[in-house]
Amino acid sequence: MSLVIAHFTLALSAFLSSTLLPGTSEVALLAAISQWPDYTLSFLTVATITNTAGSTVSYALGRAAMHYADRRWLGVSRNNFDRSAALYNRFGLLSLLFAWLPIIGDPLTLAAGVLRVRFVPFLILVATGKLARYAALAAGFLSL
Repeated sequence: MSLVIAHFTLALSAFLSSTLLPGTSEVALLAAISQWPDYTLSFLTVATITNTAGSTVSYALGRAAMHYADRRWLGVSRNNFDRSAALYNRFGLLSLLFAWLPIIGDPLTLAAGVLRVRFVPFLILVATGKLARYAALAAGFLSL
């Protein structure tokens, strides 16, 4: 696999992982770093940007489609959405730092859209949380 294909594959995986579709961005990141450790910062940048972009899609869906919350095609159960909205209501904007978490992360970004969170704070917090997660994962992997 070439370096360009590794970046593209990572970008695709990271984007899909942060939308309501399944993905394996952590595996793709570690696979890329294991083959090209000198490009770790590049891989972290690609993963963070595209994973954040995927979360932005969920945010946009929330802004536009609250009345579709129970629809199967949206990929979020009403229960998960309600738990994520409750988390947001309890912890406020800072809860968006945890948009990377499995199960509640995608509904959390959807809830942020429904709740009309301002976009710039949304983007900063989501990107910060995702970068921190990927950086910790990469640092742990590289220290082995």
